[in-house]
Amino acid sequence: MSDHCTDLGAQRLAAKIQDFWRKRGFEVQVDLKPEGFVSTMRSARTDVRSDMVNGMPRRIGLPAN
Repeated sequence: MSDHCTDLGAQRLAAKIQDFWRKRGFEVQVDLKPEGFVSTMRSARTDVRSDMVNGMPRRIGLPAN
């Protein structure tokens, strides 16, 4: 099982999200936001944030030349 809350896991997840939507012709902006130590998790975490609305892209990407 992978951990999507670590820096590396969050980077992988962000890349997967962007690649998924790019293959379908959409442009998605995904950002990583380090949140620092979280006592309930007993570790640091990195959040993955995007410009999607309700899990759907907001804009169509440009056609490939």
